[in-house]
Amino acid sequence: MNAEEKQKKLQTLSKLQYRVTQENATESPFQNEFFDHTEPGIYVDIVSGEPLFSSLDKFDSGCGWPSFSHPLKSESVVEKMDYTHGMTRTEVRSQEADSHLGHVFNDGPTDMGGLRYCINSAALRFIPKEELAQSGYAEYLNLFE
Repeated sequence: MNAEEKQKKLQTLSKLQYRVTQENATESPFQNEFFDHTEPGIYVDIVSGEPLFSSLDKFDSGCGWPSFSHPLKSESVVEKMDYTHGMTRTEVRSQEADSHLGHVFNDGPTDMGGLRYCINSAALRFIPKEELAQSGYAEYLNLFE
């Protein structure tokens, strides 16, 4: 995604999507689109469409935001130290569009690797399993077989 494509896409985002992905905001817990979403499919970056997470790796952490045990591809996310709000956390950003996604914590289910990627719904677009091929994500269909 080049700068012109990114700028064009940013103009289509809602105010909340823009604030989350570009200004590192956080949406409200339990009042977001995907915190309790259970349909099979993948979650992609709202800005670039870069595949990020699978519903197969999603779990209910009770925190009020979508939580995943790991990204689809480790190279799709970038981790950065975040010292804002008087805390030390690890921020998660998308590789391709540099969108702020959320944070990763070491308190996830041990049987799933022990990590909890706590992600803002506003940073994501969901692609249902049935629409993966027609949406250009056919390579991820094998996850759901």
